[in-house]
Amino acid sequence: MDTEGHQEPRTTRSAPVPPPRPTRAPGATPQQPRGPEFLAWLRAPRPTALPGIWRLNHRPRPAQEPDEIPARQLLSGALIAFLCGWLMWSLLWNGYLGGWWIVPLELVTPDSWRFEGDRYTGAAIYYAYYALIAFGIMVAVGRLGRWSEVWRRYVAPRFRRPEPLQAPVTTPQEDPARWPHLRAAGAAQAADKLAAEADAGRMQDVDLARIERAWQSVRSGRHPLDTFTRAVLSDGAAACLHPSGARDLTTRTARHDLRTGQVRLGQAADDQRNPYAYRGTGLALGPELLGTSFLAVGPSGSGKTGSVIRPLAEALCLQALAGRAAVVVVGAAGAGLGPTENYDVVIRIGHPDSEYDFDLYGGTGDPDEAAAVLAEALVGDLADPHPGGDSRRSATVLAQLLGPYRAVHGRFPAVPELRALLDGAPDPLSDLRKALHDAGDEPMLRELDARERQSGTAGDPGALLADRVALLDRPAFAGFFDTTGQSRPFSLRALDHPVRVRIDLPERGHADASRILARLVLAQFTASAAHREDRSLFACLILDDASRTITPEAVRGIQRLRSANAGTVLTLRTLDEVAAPLRTALLGAAGCRMALSGVTPWDGQQFAEVWGKEWIEARDVTDRQIVADEPLTKVSHFVRKVITGKAPTAQSVTVRQVERERWSASELAHAVPPGHAVLSLTTVRGEHAPPLLVDLRS
Repeated sequence: MDTEGHQEPRTTRSAPVPPPRPTRAPGATPQQPRGPEFLAWLRAPRPTALPGIWRLNHRPRPAQEPDEIPARQLLSGALIAFLCGWLMWSLLWNGYLGGWWIVPLELVTPDSWRFEGDRYTGAAIYYAYYALIAFGIMVAVGRLGRWSEVWRRYVAPRFRRPEPLQAPVTTPQEDPARWPHLRAAGAAQAADKLAAEADAGRMQDVDLARIERAWQSVRSGRHPLDTFTRAVLSDGAAACLHPSGARDLTTRTARHDLRTGQVRLGQAADDQRNPYAYRGTGLALGPELLGTSFLAVGPSGSGKTGSVIRPLAEALCLQALAGRAAVVVVGAAGAGLGPTENYDVVIRIGHPDSEYDFDLYGGTGDPDEAAAVLAEALVGDLADPHPGGDSRRSATVLAQLLGPYRAVHGRFPAVPELRALLDGAPDPLSDLRKALHDAGDEPMLRELDARERQSGTAGDPGALLADRVALLDRPAFAGFFDTTGQSRPFSLRALDHPVRVRIDLPERGHADASRILARLVLAQFTASAAHREDRSLFACLILDDASRTITPEAVRGIQRLRSANAGTVLTLRTLDEVAAPLRTALLGAAGCRMALSGVTPWDGQQFAEVWGKEWIEARDVTDRQIVADEPLTKVSHFVRKVITGKAPTAQSVTVRQVERERWSASELAHAVPPGHAVLSLTTVRGEHAPPLLVDLRS
């Protein structure tokens, strides 16, 4: 039995090709928890937490910071209390305060103990009394000096060995390793088999997540219980495999928790600007946050790829192996987006050894739909792609050529053929017209006539489209974007399946073509993800370097993804790589926003505006000089001024509520340490986390 959405992809030209079978036997990697480690991981507590908190073994903190005494004041007070106690005992012991403190002992003890009894007994009684008095003094000064607080904050942590939290398992029926929910639904045999697999060390976290996903399909009625039970009894922990046959990634570089779907990115800094409940906690992302889309802005070398993109791509590939997600990762060749073995489909555009091709038309057979997406990729980045028009006119021009061509040839034109049609070459157009006339296709003839009438006129977008298509009609791309069935094209319509895709763009030497392809992938993804029949899979596009990719239609498409169980992850070196009218709209469309160390003050200003302001308590301290009227006071003030060099002053403190920016542009540009970032989060349910200073290296 396959998990939900694990059907083999179709093999037609416009459909995705099946993921390749693994060249190595699926097995465990050193990072996998197995045996006792797996059982401990499975039983570990995962309490409900605020958005973005790493839930595995999380220890919740109070929402508000306790009113603790400052360290300097606490330690100095404890020392002064100790000195006072020592002075008190010294005065008593040496008799400077008289012998009254001995009177209670003399009143309750017989004279014979002191004068006629054993001298050792009397000495023991007296020294015991002295110890009692000293202990009383110590307790009194200890309470005044808050010694217990000093012990709790500075001494006890040095001797305490923190132990991992363990989830209380009261009965075997509540033990998650016994699969109680399967037993309650009548699948006791499957539960016994899976429990035995876990005890024997043959189960790992991906197996657990994958089988849980298959069980959800049973509970939803998409698969029968008998089929699930037979699959588990037959294959054990290897039941319901991903179509690739893999049970894990070849390598893991980040910490993952597949029970919650989280990947840990770092740790919230212990900083006053962070809410107390977040300070020192792990910071993690999951589908419930990525479903609102994620935008990271930071200069080169700030850690966008290594600290953000690579862990997120890794996490979504694991989710795909568990049958929960479909992921498309796009970046420059050699950008470090994970090894080839972690993906089912790797499209290396411009590389002669690429096993897969990319479907230029998104797998659709509708000329209007294909034209709209292609026009978005070709001219969507231009504010005014042609005088007096917009990209819709470009889509109309493309549709007037794609429709007739498909009607005659049964396919869309390849890149050289499309370029010739847009250039208005007479031979291709006349051949197309003759074929349509012979077939008696009057509607398509009218489309072609309209294109010929507009060709060469003022404001005709055909020349601009031809110039953009020419960027793809290069010798390096000769074997790509084929429509004749001679290659293995991949279409983003495969997002109904848990597929793992990596697309390498030819940034070196073909930067403009790479930007066109990036816009094409983004346009196809937003169109395909929003119109999927099965939205139970989380679909995510990770675009490393989205410069010159964001268009008005792309922003609208990103906004529609939240309701389609899909999202995007975009990175930029600076917001200047986005057209000025779209910067605010892009920040508004992304629910999760990250400003990495080194952003410019201009970028910081944009983030400061979108993060808004908050009410804080401001304290204004005013010093005023004390004027003495009495002679003795004047003398004391004069002596104090001679010693300290300052006139005696008195302080007045004014406390008021003021509204200030959560993070100012200057703080974002200059106060974020290297390896850190400021991150705000929003879940698909609308829960928010304020901007947090995060250490991406922890």
